[in-house]
Amino acid sequence: QGEQSSSIGSCVKRAPAKSTAMAARYLVPVTNVAEGAVVPEKVKMKLARDASLAEEKTKAVAAAKKELSEQRESLKKRTQEYDKEYAGHQKKLIDLRREAKLGGNFFVEPEAKLLFVVRIVGIIKLSPKPRKVLQLLRLKQLHNGVFLKVNKPILQMLKLVQPYVTYGYPSLKTVRALLYKRGYGKVTKQRIPLSDNAVITEKLGEKHAIFGMEDLIHEIYTVGPHFKQAANFLWPFKLSAPRGGFKCKRHGYCEMKGGDWGNREEEINELIARMN
Repeated sequence: QGEQSSSIGSCVKRAPAKSTAMAARYLVPVTNVAEGAVVPEKVKMKLARDASLAEEKTKAVAAAKKELSEQRESLKKRTQEYDKEYAGHQKKLIDLRREAKLGGNFFVEPEAKLLFVVRIVGIIKLSPKPRKVLQLLRLKQLHNGVFLKVNKPILQMLKLVQPYVTYGYPSLKTVRALLYKRGYGKVTKQRIPLSDNAVITEKLGEKHAIFGMEDLIHEIYTVGPHFKQAANFLWPFKLSAPRGGFKCKRHGYCEMKGGDWGNREEEINELIARMN
């Protein structure tokens, strides 16, 4: 028993060598010694160890608290900058449209950079090729949705699965609503809700400078340099069936008869609002 207690004591003595991040999680026992009582040497060592652990824990908690407050402050400043950037971009577009109208010209809208794709068909009677493409796009279930970058390979893939998906160009309001309401992250292959900025910081903070929800929204909406990692971190959105239902899944949205599959462009925002 003496050997066992000494081995435990030696294990505990090595604890202060751990990182300060772990130190905040130590459970430091409180040992009360009666006044005037004779304290054995081993108990003295244990009390000294506990005192050093408690001191380290206090420092670690204070450091973590300070770091968190600094991160929150910097995120708040960046959020204000992002709002100015969004407002400035919209104002620039309005000015260009007015200028074109006054000159009697046409204003060509800038090409969209971001797509939101929703799967509208299940798995019955699905041929192997579209099934594989939907799997590559991470659309494995009915009413799953993902953000994609507009480029040639993605558009070619969407051509192969057009009758099974609908897609368009989401607005800032739509991106924000989706992430805040139905945003889940992929952490160690698990679906974790984005209820805390710490979840995002832990996965994307150091490598990609994304420290919170507003950083993530900005990266997705503007299709920034780390869009691939940010979109891959997000678990595919599990949307509800749209309120009021679909019109006709067998026909395309752009057909004269009217339907659901295919490119809706800006009209995707109305559909997502009904599915969110």
